[in-house]
Amino acid sequence: MTVRVPAKVNLQLSVGQARPDGFHELVTVFQAVNLCDEIVVRPNPGGGIALTLSGDDAEGLPTDAANLAHQAAEALAAHVGVEPDVAIHVHKAIPVAGGMAGGSADAAGTLVACDALWRSGVPREELSALAADLGSDVPFPLQGGTAIGTGRGENLTSVLSRGTFSWVFALADGGLSTPAVYGECDRLREGRSVPDPYVSDMLMQALAAGDPVLLGISLHNDLQAAASSLRPSLGQVLAAGDDFGALGGIVSGSGPTCAFLARDEEHALDLAVALTSTGLCRTVRRAQGPVPGARITG
Repeated sequence: MTVRVPAKVNLQLSVGQARPDGFHELVTVFQAVNLCDEIVVRPNPGGGIALTLSGDDAEGLPTDAANLAHQAAEALAAHVGVEPDVAIHVHKAIPVAGGMAGGSADAAGTLVACDALWRSGVPREELSALAADLGSDVPFPLQGGTAIGTGRGENLTSVLSRGTFSWVFALADGGLSTPAVYGECDRLREGRSVPDPYVSDMLMQALAAGDPVLLGISLHNDLQAAASSLRPSLGQVLAAGDDFGALGGIVSGSGPTCAFLARDEEHALDLAVALTSTGLCRTVRRAQGPVPGARITG
């Protein structure tokens, strides 16, 4: 079974106070974009889980139980009562450690692929619950489209979004630790009153109208200051995108990928060329959204 699963960009990430369980209360607006990893699963009789990886930055990623795709196969096998005898191959196109939920997407894709391979027929609601146990960002790549995430981000509500939006992603060298970024966010806000997380009305209007200009000025990420504090070069990348005419720019999730909204595909190409010429980023990718979540392609 072959499954394609998309990356995500956070159009808004509103971060509340830390909870007793160590997580932060969030309200976020996800959009799935067509940078996709491909998951291929095959029977592996008596061999347990055998995970291999290829593609961008795949070297150095774990292929054992530390990998979310491996954990997803184990979790689904236990849920449906089968032996987890499956060979999983992940071809990476989503940036690794880039704030675009690449590992979470692989877990979501593995759940869908193994469910089809084993003909277990698990309803999507149950797959989403398994996904949430694996990680806060894992349920969204199952669903795709555009959605509001609450709690840790795992509780999803679909959002009306008209049209297609064109994105340019500036990828950085190296990653940023998500716990470190949240820790820096807490440090920067220490002693200040932190409002409850919320959804921007202006952003919802932009999506409902399919208005890229309004969406560009509505982008917001409460973790952006923390990510930029840990990686000051992100400020230069965001400023460059603004100088080159992006409708809006934002650090994606906990970073360090920067996402820029373009007027259309032609503008996205011009923006990508301009950002590449600065030498401020490792590479640049173009994508469009929203797109569907994890789906079987073969």
